[in-house]
Formats: sequence, C-alpha cells, structure tokens
Amino acid sequence: MCGIIGYTGKNNAREILIEGLHRLEYRGYDSAGVSVLDGGVITTVKSQGRIDALDEKIGGTLPGTSGIGHTRWATHGAPTDKNAHPHASADGKFAIVHNGIIENYESLRAELTRHGMEFRSETDSEVVVNLLAYYYDGDLKNTVMKATSRLEGSYALGIVCADFPGRLFAVRSMSPLIIGVGAGENYFASDVTAFISHTKNIIHMEDGQFAEVTPGGITLYDAIGRQVEPVYEKVTWDAEAAEKGGYEHFMLKEIMEQPRALEATINPRIHGGKITPEGLEALDMENIDRIVITACGSAYHAGVVGKYVIEELCRIPTTAELASELRYSSPILNERTLVIAISQSGETADTLAAMREAKKLGAPVLAIVNVVGSSVAVLADYVLYTWAGPEIAVATTKGYTTQVAMLDMFAVWAAGKLGTVTPEREAELTAAIASLPASVQRAIYLSSNVEEIAERNYRHASLFFIGRNIDYASCLEASLKLKEVSYIHSEAYAAGELKHGTIALISPEQLVIAVACYGALRDKTMSNIQQVKARGANVIAVAREGDRTMFAEADDVIFVPGTEPIFMAVPQIIPMQLLAYYVARENGCDIDKPKNLAKSVTVE
Repeated sequence: MCGIIGYTGKNNAREILIEGLHRLEYRGYDSAGVSVLDGGVITTVKSQGRIDALDEKIGGTLPGTSGIGHTRWATHGAPTDKNAHPHASADGKFAIVHNGIIENYESLRAELTRHGMEFRSETDSEVVVNLLAYYYDGDLKNTVMKATSRLEGSYALGIVCADFPGRLFAVRSMSPLIIGVGAGENYFASDVTAFISHTKNIIHMEDGQFAEVTPGGITLYDAIGRQVEPVYEKVTWDAEAAEKGGYEHFMLKEIMEQPRALEATINPRIHGGKITPEGLEALDMENIDRIVITACGSAYHAGVVGKYVIEELCRIPTTAELASELRYSSPILNERTLVIAISQSGETADTLAAMREAKKLGAPVLAIVNVVGSSVAVLADYVLYTWAGPEIAVATTKGYTTQVAMLDMFAVWAAGKLGTVTPEREAELTAAIASLPASVQRAIYLSSNVEEIAERNYRHASLFFIGRNIDYASCLEASLKLKEVSYIHSEAYAAGELKHGTIALISPEQLVIAVACYGALRDKTMSNIQQVKARGANVIAVAREGDRTMFAEADDVIFVPGTEPIFMAVPQIIPMQLLAYYVARENGCDIDKPKNLAKSVTVE
C-alpha cells in the first residue's frame, strides 16, 4: 500500500524515480509524484492517476541527481493533485514522502497552524514536512530527530532538504523501508523491486531507525541518534523475475510459476525422506497444547486450510483467526499456545499487531512469510520463509499456495515430533508433499477448459462457491480471488449449511461452483449439488481427475489431479485462480492492479 523510492547519485534522478515508481505499481495507488533536488532548489511534480500521467506532466527533462518519489493510495483526503505526495514546506526547504498513518496529525496540525504554518492538503502526511520546517535549525539530522519524535502511528519517510544537495534521509517506524547500496549511488524504497535493476545489495532498516543517504555511503542511526552498524544482505533474484516474461499479466505469470515456487518452498526442507524445517530446532511441540493461526486475506484462508491439516495430523486444537479481529478480542493466549502468523509481505499491519499482542501474553510466535528480514520475520520467535520469489500482481497466487504447502510441512513435522502419526504414515505424507509441484503442474494442464468456461460465464453478477472441509477452505480463497480481480460478487459457503438459509438465494440460472475433491465428503457435496440443481442453478464442479460420474450432475467439470486428500488445497486452487483471471480478462478489468486494493496493507 503506497510506494516510496529515493535516489541519490550521479545519474538523472527523474528517470530512476519514474522507473522505480512503475515497479511499485503493483502495491496499489491512485496518484503519484516526485521531488528532485538540483542546485539547492527542490522541484515537485505530482498528479492524480497513473504514473504515465505524472511522466507526461513532468515533460522533457527534470534536472537533478537526487530526489524522492511516491505512489499514494488515499487514506486521508481524496486522490487529488493537492493530496498527492511529495508534500513540500511553504518555504521550499523540505519535501517528504510518507507511507503509513500519523495518528496524532490533527493535534499536530492545530499546533502548527497556531504557529503560522500553512496547510495545502487534507492529508495527515503534510504535518511531517511542516514539523521539519518548524524545527529546522540548520542541523538536518537533529531536525529529523525532533520532528519524528512528535509523530505517533506508523510511518516510513523519505526526506530531502534544499540546503543539503545529494543528501536524503529515510526514517522507518512500523512501515517497511529498505536501503539499496550501489557504487557511487544509493537508494531507499518500500520494496526492493523498486531498485532491483540497479543493485541487489540491501540493508533492511529496523523499526525506529533512520538513515542518512548520500552518493558515497549510508549512515544508519537508532531512534536516539546513535550510529548503528548496518547489516548488508544480497537479494537472490533479479529484475527479470519481476518482469512478465511474455505473459499478458503478472497474475497469469505467477499462476504458471507455482510449480517452481513450490519446489523452492518444499525441496530444501526434505532430507532423507523426512521434513526438516530450519529454525524450529528450539520449538518443543510437547509444550504446546493449542495452536492459533492468524493472518489477513488470502493468508487467512491458507490458515483455514492449515487448521484442518494440523488438527487431523497433530491432534492439537487449532483455530484460524483473522488478525484484525484477534488483536481486539482480548485473546486467551499463554506460553503453551503457539501462534502461527502468516503474511506474504511480512508488513501486514493487523498481523503485526496480533503478533505483538500474542508476545505480550507470553505466547511463542512462528511466522510464515515470503520476505526475508521483513517486520513479521523480525518480530517472530521462529520463522519459516516460503521463498516464493517476488509476487507482483495484487491478487496473490503463488504466495497462497506456498503458504499452504508450508503449513502442510509444519503439520507433518509436528506430527512426527509428537508421535501422532506412525513413521510409515509420516513417510507417506512427506512423499505426498514432495509431489505437490508435479501435482500443480498437472493441475495447470488439466485446466485447459477453464478459459472456455470463463467465456460462457463472465456475465454473472453474483455466484456462490460451496464445499466441505478443506474444499470449503479452498472456496473461501477462490471466492476472494474472483472478487478481487473481476469485481463480481461471490460468496463461499460450507455446503452443509445450504439448508440453513443459503439455499433461499438459489434461483434459476444462478451460478454455483461446487468443489468436491475431498474424498471422504465427496458424496455429501454431490448431494448439495443435486439440491441446487433442483432449483435451477448452473453448476461448475471442481472434482478429482477420473471422477467421471460428476458429468451426470454438473453443467461443467474441471478436473484436478488426485493427491493425499488433506493436501488437496494446493492443486485444487489452480483452476479457480485461472477462472478468476479469465473472467476478469473477459470483463476488461485491470487484473494486476484491481481498483481500491493494495498489495501490502501496512495501515489499519
């Protein structure tokens, strides 16, 4: 949500900033802008709408070799030119970009107004630049420290000052910010994708840190101004991994990448026929008598799958809780409750808040996350990285399946430690997990009819997904995926609940997608299909390969390869991801950047 890019070096800043903003488009935005510093003068250009509109508004060249850029997703104030970032101080000394929310902005705004400061936008962010101007005494570092000490909330800041050409300041507090280290030039951004084509050397800023960035180096400080030794890391993927690679959209590319992503998640954790996840050596499952999985969005749906798998294999009571609810629910957690927090970006605000609440209550926290060094990873006691690679489309695909695979592996590992499965069963389960990449590749092959099905069904204004057990968990994710990218209303229901009210919504021509892959409950779901067909519904069934009798009941059938029943969630989501994609394409939607959505939700 929102994107920041900062650059200082020897090259034209405008070109690098615009390139970086384009790479951050996937985060979601409704306006964009840049501030470039040249010869002691800050020039700011910003525009409502897409980055191309900003580039056109800039026109020609914009001289200067240092600057900051921003893509804004509106929170305080409408998406207008005046509310777009960067924000400049009235005296022209400062310009800033900001991700996050300043919770005490109203009181700060009132205070600064009394001191004669003028405000030209409706945003919370503008108080930051006016605080900088108010406290400025010629000492830039001291000014940054004074101003940020007054801020409450979450923020990542990029700051330029007209009196210090070539020098930028980056500040992080509960909102992601990463420094890129080059040769004679340096960067900062909310995501490494912004500068990956220029450098793979990075520094993950920690909460409360701020950095002075010049072409010649980076100086990192803690919250009270003491210099901190930076920890350098190297990104293991390149710019090509963040490009479309010939696909029409990133979403389709990332769907097709899932076999490779799953291999990266699974293969390094299997040794000698056993699952050996790194980093869990100190986690004693014998001391755990309850598990709470918490996450948001698709990660939460992965958690619902995980609940079924963990309870079946480990026989430990497990719940899946929305992080936005858990954090405010006065949760009953203690040192014998393992909290599993799931996040693709590792910066999800509600998930981080739920983790902090869990740790305050003494519960150990295990994170499942894709981004190395992210806030979720740093806060957790134990970390399992999915290693899915960059995911650019706002609607997650490979992020979800690798999270489910990681939960599957955790369940098998924990069951082995607890002795709730025999060694023979553990070996079978491990082999089934090892085969998931091949199953997903097969699922892609079997989905050849999905595009045609989408072409026949994209005009529906509303539809329903039904399933039971793990099939129901997959329905939750399938329904969200369709809503996210096609804007069609859809709901997922536990199929056994049809007669408890939901069936009143079934009318002639109503589209129902029935997932019937979980073998133990396949016949139960078949009965539910018959119930909706009796009321005139059109049914698309998602069934295990070889289930030919499904043709007798459903109007269309999509097959998925058979695998270990409790691991079916991974291959069976593939055709439903593709269905969402093709329906959205038929409806002419902006598939990679759905309206009103952001990739990483870093504010509440």
